[in-house]
Amino acid sequence: MSGILIIEDELEIAELEKDYLEMSGYEVEICADGTEGLGKALAGSYDMLIIDIMLPGTDGCEICRRVREVNNLPIIMVSAKKDDIDKINGLGLGADDYITKPFSPSELVARVKAHIARYERLVANSGESSETIEIRGLKIDVVSRRVYINGEERVFTTKEFDLLTFLAKHPNRVYTKEELFREVWDMESVGDIATVTVHIKKIREKIEINTQKPQYIETIWGVGYRFKV
Repeated sequence: MSGILIIEDELEIAELEKDYLEMSGYEVEICADGTEGLGKALAGSYDMLIIDIMLPGTDGCEICRRVREVNNLPIIMVSAKKDDIDKINGLGLGADDYITKPFSPSELVARVKAHIARYERLVANSGESSETIEIRGLKIDVVSRRVYINGEERVFTTKEFDLLTFLAKHPNRVYTKEELFREVWDMESVGDIATVTVHIKKIREKIEINTQKPQYIETIWGVGYRFKV
């Protein structure tokens, strides 16, 4: 049974999330304080974190950043703010997904299921035989989930690695943002196009010499993205 930590100071919302997730078979723990939640997240063995951005003590972005330094478990950020700055901050720190209040509890459950299922598949496949993608100085070790540029390792979050690997495995094909969201996040895109955009931006910062003239991930204006070989 998968364990989920909800770090949320609005207890009515946290309890509603907990009820729906427990009905779906998950073990759920709630923490209303950011500093305490960070301690639990770093010390515990959870399968997923659901973190509100505005918290007493340590805020959600800092929790995400600290956890991501040591663990690649799925993280969903939650906020009442809809502007893209919060979204960019959350995803740029390594969050796998972002959801704004108010949201449907059933939508949250669907996202949780998708992220945990994908993460479990990645863990289960970690012992498979080696698979490496090498293109013009870029090396992707699919099994060990490590990325190198000209021999220098770059650190990737779970979804950044998944997105880069998916594009590299399907070179020269143009994918829309909706298609990438569906393929990498295992969900239909429902107003989450910025998720893909932010992840592409972070990937380029790590692998491109000049992000304004990318040699790997090309933007096809009005359509989507293509990995060039």
